Amino acid sequence: MKNTINKNISNYSSNILETLLEINFKPMNEEIKEELNAKFLCPQKFAQEIEDIVKNTQVNYIDAIVTYCEVQNIELDTISKLVSKPLKEKIKCDATELNFLKKTTKAKLPL
Repeated sequence: MKNTINKNISNYSSNILETLLEINFKPMNEEIKEELNAKFLCPQKFAQEIEDIVKNTQVNYIDAIVTYCEVQNIELDTISKLVSKPLKEKIKCDATELNFLKKTTKAKLPL
């Protein structure tokens, strides 16, 4: 009889504990997920941040990336994986306009 009472109390207390943990940690888990999403970048999110900087401050893409990295305390060497292909093309255009790269002609003969 004591064993069944102890098991019932044990089950009841574990159910209460699980319920309390779910109640307390559910909002915390959502907050943690939001923080992680804010902290860790993916190429699309990085490109969007850079586009916003370019749009709002009227600077070129190279300066926008440098500014973003300075504000976020990110090393410039570490963002190479975050630069998407469209963003690379825009950086290349900026570099060509600023004479950092030679202008290339893609002239083709008409056929």
